[in-house]
Amino acid sequence: MDNAQWFKEAKYGMMAHWGLYSLLGGEYKGRHVKDYAEWIGSFMPVPNSEYEQLAKIFDPVYFNADEWIRLARDAGMKYFVFTSKHHDGFAMFKSYADKYNVVDFSPFGRDVVGELAESCYKYGLKFGLYYSQELDWHHPHGGGYTNLTGCSGTSWDNNWDFPDRSKKDFSICFEEKIKPQVKEILTCYGELCLIWFDVPHTITPEQSLELNHLVKEYQPDCLINSRIGNGAYDYVSLGDNEYPESFREDENTDPNAIHGFKFSPKGLYETAGTLNSSWGFKYYDNNWISPEEIRRRREKLNSLGINYLLNVGPDGLGRIPAESAKILLEAKP
Repeated sequence: MDNAQWFKEAKYGMMAHWGLYSLLGGEYKGRHVKDYAEWIGSFMPVPNSEYEQLAKIFDPVYFNADEWIRLARDAGMKYFVFTSKHHDGFAMFKSYADKYNVVDFSPFGRDVVGELAESCYKYGLKFGLYYSQELDWHHPHGGGYTNLTGCSGTSWDNNWDFPDRSKKDFSICFEEKIKPQVKEILTCYGELCLIWFDVPHTITPEQSLELNHLVKEYQPDCLINSRIGNGAYDYVSLGDNEYPESFREDENTDPNAIHGFKFSPKGLYETAGTLNSSWGFKYYDNNWISPEEIRRRREKLNSLGINYLLNVGPDGLGRIPAESAKILLEAKP
């Protein structure tokens, strides 16, 4: 069975947002984030010199990849997608392209992506990786500086450490970090069912296509989501927490938009959603959706041919919150 057919039949998966931001839990120096906890670096904003100190204390003693993947399996999920690098630029895998990663830059010293890949293989789940291919607040030439519209932080790019946008050249970040790290995750962790790219603004059509070719060179069956940008994708990621009540493929008119309906050449669609109001761990967020609402959303999405990728936000010690686990198990198909 090819990955396109598998994806259509999978219907339900788990996503996990986990990184340095999980240590802060949505709060920094007595202030709370507006919405998404993983955006705290931009929302506050936090200088890289201070944010890097989180890496120096990142030692999640309760992280157990098997526990996470068993939960996904027991909750009826068929695949698992993990944030290998989010917008903060910190890689949760051993990267030779940039030492700012969990193995080389934290006392934890373990390859989180590698351990999750092994657990997915052990428990029979497909494994996919999220990778922020444009936004990188740790790199002086990280993208996003061409988009000045609203976001969950101060700005899409890091304009607090690197305020002069006229000097920014995303192609430098793309060549130095993005491409090498995408190659690393494609070649070091076995078969990936998909790569979940995110937030294309500054990336050019040529760069999106280059990433597409890179993925297909090393993993021809790996599916690419629409947030790679510029139409170089296999399947459509709808907007965050987008739950349509009806859907017609012939209504899709904008294959390059970040959010909303777009045409999928393979007929593959997915909504990624949260269990509360944030993707990353936010300790004071108890706005949980009920198991009944998860079942209703999943059944409606699946009836429209749309997969449901439901997110958990583990805390800074590596624990999936107990309420998250309870809800997921009660919402099992």
